Amino acid sequence: MAVKHHLQKIDLTHPKYLQTLVENRRIFNLKNCELNVFESYQETYRVPLTFSDFVITSMVRGKKVMHLFDKPAFDYLPGETVIVPANETMVIDFPEAQTENPTQCIALAVDAASIHNTMDYLNEYYNSSREDHSWKLQFNKYHFDNDTDITELINKIIRVCSGGDRSKNIFADLNLKELLIRLVQSQHLQQVAAEIGIGGNQSRLHYVLHYINEHITDKIAVDTLSRKAYMSRNMFFKWFKEQFGITPLEYINRERIKLAKQLLADPRNTISEVSSQCGFTDVNYFVRLFKKTEGITPGLYQSCMKD
Repeated sequence: MAVKHHLQKIDLTHPKYLQTLVENRRIFNLKNCELNVFESYQETYRVPLTFSDFVITSMVRGKKVMHLFDKPAFDYLPGETVIVPANETMVIDFPEAQTENPTQCIALAVDAASIHNTMDYLNEYYNSSREDHSWKLQFNKYHFDNDTDITELINKIIRVCSGGDRSKNIFADLNLKELLIRLVQSQHLQQVAAEIGIGGNQSRLHYVLHYINEHITDKIAVDTLSRKAYMSRNMFFKWFKEQFGITPLEYINRERIKLAKQLLADPRNTISEVSSQCGFTDVNYFVRLFKKTEGITPGLYQSCMKD
């Protein structure tokens, strides 16, 4: 029920230029990446698709069902992104595709050297010698809900790749590097958060996230967190953003909204009570933040839970 950050619509292929009704493909080649736009116009099942490079895909229109990594199939909808390693076959269903309701998806195939260079950059400039962590793409998390930053970056890359600017390779590389960094940061946050419950506080990252989770209903000051990490306030803020791609406050608010959704499932809890129990001192701020994050007010969310 969270807000979906959809990509800007891409013009569909004119019917007279369609080469096939299933995964019709347009290709835009650049030096270090290749943008593919796929469209399907008829219901079809078990369509295989494989790239020889790492690929970032994102849905624009319609619905697919993805079979990937021998994991359970999942719905793939606009506002979502899936990353797939080189030579990994995606098997795709198109249960709702029709001429009047086509699916449209972009697939950005990325040269291996670009990925290695970006990971080297992260490891050189955004890694502390006191943290046992090596930046790399992982595939334990491969299905993402787009946030604002990811959506904006993919939109920029689409415009650059399909445009006629003579400097398009430069702009594509810059935006692609940032997109890769944000995806890796998102994976890193999920990994560290998951390790808290099973491995204790192996590092400052684990310790800080554990402290936040244990005190999520309390007032949490950035100064307190910086002391826990043995850093100055400014260094801590910069370090946290480099590691996870979001600020400490954004992480705290995200975890509080998760808790709020659990509490709102109980109709006996009022909006004011939920706000207070989640650590918000201003119920109006809680309502605004909840609507920004989930797309609806807490009251409407609670009503939906009753249905």
